[in-house]
Amino acid sequence: MGNVWFALGLTLFAGLATGIGSAIAFFAKRTNYRFLSVATGFSAGVMLYVSFVEIFFKGVNALAECYGDYWCHWINAASFFGGILLIWLIDALIPAAENPHETHAEKEIAPLHNPSAPIPDFGALAQADGGAKAVGMHDHGHYDSKLMRMGLFTALAIGIHNFPEGLATFLAALHDPTLGVSIAIAIALHNIPEGISVSVPIFYAVGSRKKAFVYSFLSGLAEPVGAVIAYLVLRFFVGGESGVIPPQFMGIMFGGVAGIMVYISLDELLPTSRAYGKGHDSIIGLIAGMAVMALSLLLMK
Repeated sequence: MGNVWFALGLTLFAGLATGIGSAIAFFAKRTNYRFLSVATGFSAGVMLYVSFVEIFFKGVNALAECYGDYWCHWINAASFFGGILLIWLIDALIPAAENPHETHAEKEIAPLHNPSAPIPDFGALAQADGGAKAVGMHDHGHYDSKLMRMGLFTALAIGIHNFPEGLATFLAALHDPTLGVSIAIAIALHNIPEGISVSVPIFYAVGSRKKAFVYSFLSGLAEPVGAVIAYLVLRFFVGGESGVIPPQFMGIMFGGVAGIMVYISLDELLPTSRAYGKGHDSIIGLIAGMAVMALSLLLMK
């Protein structure tokens, strides 16, 4: 039971990092984009390395106990791509009102931490330069009607996108606490810039700094909620009377988690890191994340 509480605690820590990003957006005078670029690239490096080097092969080893040395590889590969398909379907079926991983211009963020800052004229910006928008500036003009509904939908969409991340953190920590810590740190780093970006569309949707902070903060709690649901499903529907999770199920889940983390890294983290940074900031963060993850795994052998 101690491992369960530890896994839930790590997942809560990772989810609450969204609130740190929100706090930065609302209280910091300026955003350190270079730090966000390196941190997001670092998170991608950790996730990619641990997915291909550790989690993927944990799935193979668990499945080999039940299906032998040949079929375990086929089932693990199917689980990996199944995880990718799951997170892709979430992206396709539940789009956010604004992409939560896009960067936002300073003028767009300024009203969040400075009530006296002018609200940008998004209509004029959208029509300027033959319809081209300023770099990093998004058209929030369509939020003029049904503001509360749009803000809640945005927070809900982000929350559902965060759900698989909570599942990944929880499963890894439940099976291997050391691995869980590494994944939780990577997801927490990724949630900081996400918290900043999520705050912007919600603010322009609801028109309130306080409500935008609360909604963006609560969206990160989807990760521990995902962990709790995962534990209940595993404990009562898969574990049977003994509560022990069958190795074949854990193997399939590890393959799926690896696929989810690779998708998040390639579809969200690396493009975001490139957008925030300059020069080689993104690749520096990526390689540093891989190196730190490799060193930590070697030291724990």
